[in-house]
Amino acid sequence: MSKLKLGDLEGIAENAKRTMLLREGSGRAKVVVHMGTCGIAAGARTVMKAFMDEIEQSGVNDVLVTISSCAGLCSREPMATVELQGQPAVKYVDLDPDKARKVFQEHVQGGRIVTEYALAAGSERTL
Repeated sequence: MSKLKLGDLEGIAENAKRTMLLREGSGRAKVVVHMGTCGIAAGARTVMKAFMDEIEQSGVNDVLVTISSCAGLCSREPMATVELQGQPAVKYVDLDPDKARKVFQEHVQGGRIVTEYALAAGSERTL
């Protein structure tokens, strides 16, 4: 096993700091990818990877990506819910990696709901 270098330790520290901020609830945003059996079969793994890649490429450290089970709308999978601090959650449907990247860039980073992929906001009211 190779020795750790200063850069390795800095990376470990940054990841730990990011995890602690999110656990304490101070994260600015949360993206929940619905990964029940239906979601996985429809391509939720590639959607999850697209969100993770966008976070890594953008260098943001205040966005949590997590998973949940089926949201009950199997025919609209893959789905993800975006929650920005102080705003109603938005459920996105029929996603693919390109749509997920657009949702990340426009909604998570820009604060603008991508209405063409959004099914509901807040208390499940239709947009």
